[in-house]
Amino acid sequence: MRELVRSNRGFFLFATLAAIALRLLFILRVPAITADSFVYGDIAKNWLEHGIYGLSGLTRISPTDIRLPGYPAFLALVFRIFGMEHYRAALVLQMVVDLATCFIIADLARRLLSSRAARAAFLLSALCPFLANYAGAALTETWEVFFTTLALDLAASDLELRSGVRSVAAGLACGGAILLRPDGILLPIAIEFYLAALVLGRLRSRLPRENRRATVRSSLRAGLVLGVSALLPLVPWTIRNWRTLHVFQPLAPRYANETNAFVPLGFERWMKTWIADYVSTEEVYWAVPGSPIDAKNLPARAFDSPDEQQQTEQLIDDYNQRLQIDPALDRRFGQLAEERIREDPWRYWVWLPCLRIAGMWLRPRTEILPCNSRWWEFDEEPLWLGVTIVLGILNLLYLGAAVFGLVRGGRVLHLGLLVSFVILRSAFLGTLENPETRYTLEGYPVVILLAAAAWGNRSSRPGMAQARCRA
Repeated sequence: MRELVRSNRGFFLFATLAAIALRLLFILRVPAITADSFVYGDIAKNWLEHGIYGLSGLTRISPTDIRLPGYPAFLALVFRIFGMEHYRAALVLQMVVDLATCFIIADLARRLLSSRAARAAFLLSALCPFLANYAGAALTETWEVFFTTLALDLAASDLELRSGVRSVAAGLACGGAILLRPDGILLPIAIEFYLAALVLGRLRSRLPRENRRATVRSSLRAGLVLGVSALLPLVPWTIRNWRTLHVFQPLAPRYANETNAFVPLGFERWMKTWIADYVSTEEVYWAVPGSPIDAKNLPARAFDSPDEQQQTEQLIDDYNQRLQIDPALDRRFGQLAEERIREDPWRYWVWLPCLRIAGMWLRPRTEILPCNSRWWEFDEEPLWLGVTIVLGILNLLYLGAAVFGLVRGGRVLHLGLLVSFVILRSAFLGTLENPETRYTLEGYPVVILLAAAAWGNRSSRPGMAQARCRA
């Protein structure tokens, strides 16, 4: 990769400057410090000032495991160096991390495609407004995308070089992704699936027996080393949770709940019988508990009959009376959910998950911008309406280019590794009750690489490029 940058200094210089300008635009004009940001920040402050990984209460700090330690550790480092609650410094550092991600995406494209595709991938990632937008948000996405891309690049490198060091590095990169978000565990699972597929392919091949055995042994060794390296960073966290909270929790709770706290599983299940888009996450899911729900915001698919609509509105009215869901009310939501699932299991298990996945990939991705979440009503300020339309079109162009590159572009080495990760992650996201578009951002490096594949058959092949441009 270094040689590629040296031979194209002007291109990478101007593309990098453009990338910095785009990210500074988001950081300076529309920084996103959300409720989740303050949760991470509170944990970081208590960790620094009191040595307690916990959340502030009215009278004391309570140890917690609702967030993995990766992002609080980053904020704690920033607060220690630049001052307490200096979120702007964190965003500027995330800009640097995101620029590093652009170079790693380019290296992955160089490795799997060609030097020409690497330049295209760098430009597409440098000018990607969705990566840039989240560099300006005090959330885990920028770091998660960085470690995801790094792990994929190191795994692809290890598949070519068969280096034990690369296996360890790829595993540690996976561990970094897991320490940021629990769904980061999908990354090493996807890599292990691909390695298993390679082993099966080699066993069925017609290669000489000794060659097959050597390839199978190296793949199994790489999978074992990567798996152990990915899980190793979780050991201290798991031990801490066992000693402090007396629970075996190697990741974080599924519903981000405190230990032994009541979780309204009936309500969660009812949400999954109808939710398909982000706007319902904002208007209904996030409202509970503490804020009223407007039954008028429920889509038509939330009811199967007038009687069911009346029952649903009564449940919402009962919730609005207290703004809490107690076990009795939760059981009523659960009973309604079971009835809806029995009436149409196909909708619950297949159709709605597919709609959620499609919505997360196709939505304009403006959820942390001052844009109207009901973008299809076109009734917001002209400026933000224009932003919504432009970002929606750009998202479709990126995805369309990726499909074109996949179908008509150059041959992508280890394509199964990339596609298996995107498919596995998308399938998991379809099971969530809160379809937020940011959850698909980890798949965008693959989207960018496939879009760059349109240039992959117009330059030197990866093997030639690798000989000239050893990273």
